Amino acid sequence: MGGGLILEKKKKTSFVDEFLNKVELIGNKLPDPIVIFINLMGIILVASFIASLFNLKATNPGTGEVVEAVNLISGEGLILILTESINNFSAFPPLGMVLVVMLGIGIAEKTGYFETVMKRVIEVAPRKLIIPTMILVAIIGNVAGDAAPVVLPPLAAMVMMRLGYHPFSGLVMAYAASLGAFSANFIVGMTDALALAFTEPAAQLIDESYTGNIAMNYYFIAASAVLLLIVTYFVTTKLTIPRLGAYHGEQISEEDLGADEKSALRWANSSLVITAVIFMALVIPENGILRNQETGSIMNDSPFMNSVVFIITILFFVPGLVYGLKMKTIKNSRDFGNVLSESMATMGSYIVLVFFAAQMLAYFSWSNLGPILAIKGADFLQQMNFTGIPLILSFVIIAGFINLLIGSASAKWAILAPVFVPLFMLLGYDPAFTQMIFRIGDSITNPITPMLPYLPLLLAFAKKYDKNVGLGTLLSNLLPYSIAFFIVWSLFLVLWYLLGIPVGPGGPIFLQQ
Repeated sequence: MGGGLILEKKKKTSFVDEFLNKVELIGNKLPDPIVIFINLMGIILVASFIASLFNLKATNPGTGEVVEAVNLISGEGLILILTESINNFSAFPPLGMVLVVMLGIGIAEKTGYFETVMKRVIEVAPRKLIIPTMILVAIIGNVAGDAAPVVLPPLAAMVMMRLGYHPFSGLVMAYAASLGAFSANFIVGMTDALALAFTEPAAQLIDESYTGNIAMNYYFIAASAVLLLIVTYFVTTKLTIPRLGAYHGEQISEEDLGADEKSALRWANSSLVITAVIFMALVIPENGILRNQETGSIMNDSPFMNSVVFIITILFFVPGLVYGLKMKTIKNSRDFGNVLSESMATMGSYIVLVFFAAQMLAYFSWSNLGPILAIKGADFLQQMNFTGIPLILSFVIIAGFINLLIGSASAKWAILAPVFVPLFMLLGYDPAFTQMIFRIGDSITNPITPMLPYLPLLLAFAKKYDKNVGLGTLLSNLLPYSIAFFIVWSLFLVLWYLLGIPVGPGGPIFLQQ
């Protein structure tokens, strides 16, 4: 395979393998990701000029505001590009989060804590449950927002390598599960609240008395969590693992744990439990200081959710440090500083990549091309006058396509909700059902969209195992998850619709007469 991937070559005869090999080959012939983002910056600049030249615009159905294409190849555009370039980089949402998390992950990895944990888990856990458990953690982990696609892929890679599989299989599996199943969970979280914030006012355009609730999709998203766990497991074991083959890079030691390692692991795990209990004591009580002090909520705008990334960092940092001290991989302050420095040194290529990715995303936002294309797409679907299942599937496809252009779920729903919620209401569908359709479309293309800032990070993780790997290798292995999620999840939604089961409490399929 291209991109220098260290794989055991096998004859590929199936149509799926041939197709994915072509995707990988084409993808890996693309320039370095840094150059790709630079080219995209240029394309967006030219597109903004052409769109402005033809006076391309659209009316936001929610606010009535006319959204016009902005020419960035102009005096004002040049000033914006020059003056905001540093802010684009420094304010790039995942940058600080990734670097902070890597402090915790780095010390846990460099001291040997992660490797020892992986060995111990595989020694004591039933082998058949390890992969499903990782998938389940990734799906549930999306309740923590940005943390899951940052933290879980490198851990899953280490586990899969310890199981004898290629580490890339863990990377893509955890990434696809945490992002592709973004609207599936057993826990109601921030994404539910954000969706409702746009659904309710959109519904009130038709019915001023309409009120929704944060859990109105819960039945469906909980059932979807089980369904997508099975789908992810099937794709991983039947396609990803066989396709990637064996890994011939540096392996985790196969030796059994010694008495010193087991003792250090017990100390480290005990410190992890103590740290977790301290945080639970700050969250669980009704007057916990990490709850929202006004509403008492743990999930909605609480100090706990706002600091969850740093809390995760601490939960990695503490046991990693304790393990290092017990195993004497950290003997003094100099060793401690070196471990932290080494963990940051691995992020150099990612930081460079982020600079150009941040500029590209900023240019696209300034140009207004994303909202205009979204509104035009919604208008097109409305004019097609679809009903029933064709309408449902068309909306899933449109939302999935728009997700390739606009990464933020709330930004997309802010544009689409005022169009589709009233449209579906006029056809007799409840806003909760419309919201669920959008959330499926918004999730299924998450693993492959370049508009999410986690893809460059995934590439940085992959280069740890193969410095020459290209985006084509990652995308060819992520694409089956998106396709499988689209097919199975859409069919599941259609079945749910035909059975007329409410998608959640206070969330029927059809408007109550």
